[in-house]
Amino acid sequence: MSAVSRALNRAAQSLAATSDTPRLDAELLMAAAFGIGRDQLLLRPPPGPVPDGFEAMVERRKAREPVAYITGHREFWTIDLEVGPGALIPRPDSETLLVAAVEHFAGTPGPKRVLDLGTGPGTLLLAALDQWPAATGLGVDSSLDALAYAHRNARRLGLLDRAGFANGDWATGIAEQFDLILCNPPYVADDAPLASDVADYEPDEALFGGADGLDDYRRLAPGLARLMAPGGLAVIEIGFDQGDQVRSLLETCGLQPTLLHDLAGHPRALAVRR
Repeated sequence: MSAVSRALNRAAQSLAATSDTPRLDAELLMAAAFGIGRDQLLLRPPPGPVPDGFEAMVERRKAREPVAYITGHREFWTIDLEVGPGALIPRPDSETLLVAAVEHFAGTPGPKRVLDLGTGPGTLLLAALDQWPAATGLGVDSSLDALAYAHRNARRLGLLDRAGFANGDWATGIAEQFDLILCNPPYVADDAPLASDVADYEPDEALFGGADGLDDYRRLAPGLARLMAPGGLAVIEIGFDQGDQVRSLLETCGLQPTLLHDLAGHPRALAVRR
């Protein structure tokens, strides 16, 4: 057994008490320490000693720091994003929004203009622009820290000429219409329990949405229709138990939302077509 394999086994064992995916975490950290992808680590393990920084990474993860913050990157859809403190970590469940958009625009050239409200590190906007090479878009966020990551991600992915970013309060001041609107607002109730690797590290303003988690939906719903171009689509992420409440808010504003489920079968988003 190689030194790398032994180090991976030890790391996975030491992470078992603090992580639900200790082996995966160990592999991601080892790959990052080598400066390669996890696939390459597993298929073509580098020879030689374990990188000096690996053990320190494992210790950080044992303190429940998110793997994405330790490695500085997170894969989402077809892109790899730089992430870190001050930016919400992209979740695979949010890819449900992109799946809905791909289905909606199937057989067409795709959206020309994309709006991502609460873009964070550029997650949904940059994934959409990578999906549709002719599209341009705007990402809005109230956090300057998150927008700094978004700018760097757009530049690194070669999308900066098609992606604009604005520091703003949701859609306030935006006058144009968009073919595709994507939004993952804060939807966790203020008193809801969260795992410590989320609550202690990720930004509160990207997680918590008031006493019932619906504050930002109440602000978004009234202006959604005016932002949608004819034939357009808006997809808004929700908490697993918020489908009926958010749907009611949208219906009150004259919209007709459709509930979408993620790959695990959980309610994950509402789609509004025009």
